Amino acid sequence: MTPLIIDTDPGVDDAFALALACAAPEVDLIGVTTVFGNVGLALTTRNALRVLALYGRDDVPVAAGAEQPLVHPHPHRARHVHGADGLSGQAETLPERATGVAGVDAVSLLVSLLESAPAPVTIVPIGPLTNIALLLAAHPGVRSKIARLVVMGGALGGGNVTAAAEFNIWSDPEAARRVLVEEPVPVTLVPMDLTTRCAVDGPWLDSLAAAGPRGATLVSLTATYREHYSRSLGRDGMVVHDAVAVAEAIKPGLLHTTAMPVEVDCGYGPGRGNVIADQRATRNPGEGREVDVALSADLDQVRSFLLSHLAG
Repeated sequence: MTPLIIDTDPGVDDAFALALACAAPEVDLIGVTTVFGNVGLALTTRNALRVLALYGRDDVPVAAGAEQPLVHPHPHRARHVHGADGLSGQAETLPERATGVAGVDAVSLLVSLLESAPAPVTIVPIGPLTNIALLLAAHPGVRSKIARLVVMGGALGGGNVTAAAEFNIWSDPEAARRVLVEEPVPVTLVPMDLTTRCAVDGPWLDSLAAAGPRGATLVSLTATYREHYSRSLGRDGMVVHDAVAVAEAIKPGLLHTTAMPVEVDCGYGPGRGNVIADQRATRNPGEGREVDVALSADLDQVRSFLLSHLAG
């Protein structure tokens, strides 16, 4: 069973990702850390605790992390996508967890979990990469305890928060560059180019809601998010970006990846936060550190995997 840690900023799709990790028998969810992002840190932490409570996971330690980026202020949250509370105004309908946050910060919890784990741990960062950048900068000795990072972030063909950038990377480009470009840790990058193609539709959501109380509760959190994406997609449905990354962590190889160097634009112009992937077939061997970028998948298989686990 793969030990798993999720670093997250819930967020509707983050809630689906956490639920997937709780529901998957293939992995052992050993910790959750929170970061600013879709909403502020207090709300992302509260939302993570409540989603875990929905799945009866009072045992999973939760620690709050960075409340702002490494260098520059965060320009804005994503309340217009996820709702003011991050969960379409429905966060208070979730149960409260008996166990609150751990008495340590996110980086301290990550170090403790990694050092005590009997096997290398998969970490799935599905928000801004601030916590992970701080971890790797301050505690390089834990690199060997990380099996891989499965990062949801980036956009190779146009962003969602600007024309160039995807929200998670744009929220802290300096942290993203540290993790994706500078650190010698195995990375699988799951960009929004692919996650958008894995969008689920109304019947998929209806099937999840009909599967049982937990599925119905998850779907009840989606109204604001679903309305936003229905306009964006031009049909009833939504994109579960972060859950696709967790699915790859649960079932390695579910997504088809290609190794390539990437760069992150940390400038102050319109390209800030852009992930630039070097897809040239003629680049010199060893030219830049490579990460595995998920470019394709059997889309129906991904949707089926998500539904079967969340409904089960």
